[in-house]
Amino acid sequence: MAQLIYGLCTITSLACAWMLLTTYRRNKVRLLFWSGLCFVGLSVNNILLVLDKLVFIETDLLPLRLVTALVALVLLLFGLIYETK
Repeated sequence: MAQLIYGLCTITSLACAWMLLTTYRRNKVRLLFWSGLCFVGLSVNNILLVLDKLVFIETDLLPLRLVTALVALVLLLFGLIYETK
């Protein structure tokens, strides 16, 4: 059951990133760009979660997952701050 949930979370993150970035290409709203980059980072985080829990069981990828989540959220935060100016 965990494999299904991890897979669905990854697919959902990728779909959100794709929709945000394709909408940005059409409308050129910069906040969509930063949100899309955030979801790309969260997708990488979900892929690392799948690898951590299902493929490389003996190896702990938690520090790498935390760094990717931090980078993704910092990108969104930067976009939110940058777009208010």
